[in-house]
This record gives sequence, structure tokens and C-alpha cells, in this order.
Amino acid sequence: MELRTNRSRLHTLFRDMVDLYSPSGKEEELSDLLKERLQASGLSVVRQSVDETRDNLLISSGTGIPDQLFLGHIDTVPAYDIEHYGFIEKEGLVHGLGTADMKSGCAAMIEAFLSTAEQGTLPDNVLLALVVGEEEAGDGTQALLQSRSFQTAIVAEPTDLKPCMAHYGYVELIIRAFGYRRHAAMSGRDTNAIHAMLRFLIQLEDRIESSEPETVLNIRDLHSSESGFAVPDRCAAAIDLHIPPGIRSCAYAEALRTFIDRALTGSRASKYDVEFPTLADGYEMARESALAQELKRIFQTLEMNWEPAAFKSHSDANLLRDAGCLSVILGPGQLAKAHTRDESVDFEQVVTAAEIYTRLLNNS
Repeated sequence: MELRTNRSRLHTLFRDMVDLYSPSGKEEELSDLLKERLQASGLSVVRQSVDETRDNLLISSGTGIPDQLFLGHIDTVPAYDIEHYGFIEKEGLVHGLGTADMKSGCAAMIEAFLSTAEQGTLPDNVLLALVVGEEEAGDGTQALLQSRSFQTAIVAEPTDLKPCMAHYGYVELIIRAFGYRRHAAMSGRDTNAIHAMLRFLIQLEDRIESSEPETVLNIRDLHSSESGFAVPDRCAAAIDLHIPPGIRSCAYAEALRTFIDRALTGSRASKYDVEFPTLADGYEMARESALAQELKRIFQTLEMNWEPAAFKSHSDANLLRDAGCLSVILGPGQLAKAHTRDESVDFEQVVTAAEIYTRLLNNS
């Protein structure tokens, strides 16, 4: 089968997407750009309201009832201290905020739908959803799943083009320790919220390293009350725990709560509280599934190594799993480069991603 991916169009679209700043909550300008480009192609483009100002874009042939989803999120993390977030290309690498996570994957999926539609081979059972809000609450995908259901999905998160048919679960922990404010010279007396928190975090890290080597621990935030020349009266930590597939997140959280109670009862904290804002189970897709086998055939045709892996972050695929849709995570770029000041992706990998998605569409 001859591929007709339009490399120049893909490059222009990717550049224009990266040049538009679109952190979670401020995706409107990028949504407008994509809607305009897609409508000119003859594809059906539907705006799906997520809130008063933000919409998902749903792209299809306009016929049939889609049961296979191609999913990409158009939002990024905020720029924070990144001075230049736009598109810069050097020696084949494209630098810029969102290049890996995941505007490259979105651009590749869009090109696949455009080129397949031009060939007249776009099936009527597929939908491309370009959603908002993945980097924060996942409200875009939640809105999508309130009105539609799917059997299978491809999610274009950065996997370095390794097919991830397993997905880690996620436990978000917020813990707060409290003490009593007193003069700084009295910091060795009685309660001390920071001392209690630091000791707990060391114990938690030791637990993960010794008995849970596959769990990924990230202490995302750590802060205390600003008390001046005094002992702070509280300290809080936000912690991410990415747990292997097969471990139920609720059971993990309950065991973790028991561990916290043992660690902090009788500590230098006068009291503490624990919250689990997000619990998401992981999953593992059968490697004999039709979608997995089709992808394997495509990889063999393109003479690419077939090396299934596990996606170790939280993503919208966890929400799809809860809705009964198992997903393969497959996209250009490396997760290790996402959310960094030097985020980048190899443009040749973006082109290859578009070829994979195009072949998958032609065989759907």
C-alpha cells in the first residue's frame, strides 16, 4: 500500500501548533486554528463543549458510529520559567513546549486523518478526539466519555514509538502535618511539623526502594507555613505514586494510609491529615487482541522493532479504562523530555507516527 502522508503539511501544522501557547484552561486559540484547518479538508468537525470557553474537537468521516478512538490532548503544562516556548528546529530536532507532550502526536494523528480522507479510505467507525485539560483534571476526556463509548483507542502520549499495552495506575497523596508555632530557638522542643514530615518522607522512600522497586515515587511539592523567625506550625507534601498494572489503587491507598498512621502517630506532628485526590487503576491489554496484532503487522511492514512496554505515567487512558475502553499508548517523543525546559522531539519520528496511524486507519 502506497503511503500518501503529506510531510510538508505535517511540518507546517506541527510548527503552528507549537507556536500557539495552550496551557490547560487556555486552549481556545489552538482549538480555533485546528477547527479552521480541518474544516477545509471536508472532514466532519464537531465542537464539544467542556466549559463556557473551552471545547474538544471531534473529527470523523461524518457517517457511522465510531467504536475506535484516536485520542490526543492539545493542552500543555504552563511555561513557568521557560523563556521561549515556541517552535525551534535544529538538526532534525524540534524544540518547544508541548513538542513531545503531545502536540507532535496530535499533529501526526491529524495528518493521518487528512491523508486517509484524501485517499477516500477513512473508515466510518473511527473518531479523532482532540481534547483539552489533560494536564490538569482530564475534564476534556471526561466530557467526551459522558456522551460516547469506544471499544479500543490509540492515545498519542510520548512513548518513543514503543507500543505500550500496559499502563501504570496512579495514586495521588496529599499529606499535612501540624505543630505549634514558637520561637525559632525552641525548635528542638515538642512538636515540629517539618521534622515530622521529613522523617515520614524518608521512611516512605525507604519503603518504596526496599519493597516496591517497580513503583515510581515523586515528591511533587513540599512547603510549610511562612512563620518568620519561628518554628512553622504546618507542613504539606503532594506526592505522586505510579503503581504497576494489577495493583488496585484503592487497596494500595488503604495500605499506604496504615503505613502513614504508623509513621506519624507519636511523631513530632501534633496532628496530621491524609487525602487521596486521585486514584486510578492501571491495566494490561491482551497482546493477542485484534488492535495489538494489527499494530504488530504494521510495525513489521515498516521494519520497526516490536517492543511492547508499559506507560509509567498517569494519562487520559486511565479514564478510558474506567469506561471500558482499553488503549494502546503510542506516540512520538520521549516521556523523559516532557515537561522540561529542553523539551524536544525528532521530526522524523513524527512522520513515522503519522505513517503508523495512517496504516492503522486504512486497516480499520
